[in-house]
Amino acid sequence: MENPHAERQAVLLERIVKNTSKCTEMILELNHCLEEILRANASVKTAADLATKYRKNVQYNLEATKGN
Repeated sequence: MENPHAERQAVLLERIVKNTSKCTEMILELNHCLEEILRANASVKTAADLATKYRKNVQYNLEATKGN
């Protein structure tokens, strides 16, 4: 006679494995999407860095010419 607890545990384990597999797939898809977003934002970051440097240079030049 088979153990009914072992059968139930096998079914539960199968469900856990299936759900874990689905979760892993979703995490991989999420990672892929995040990589795409990071690539898309690279040019925005470059533009933001350039704007920040420009603003700092303008501020420096304004302060340098105040004394004249």
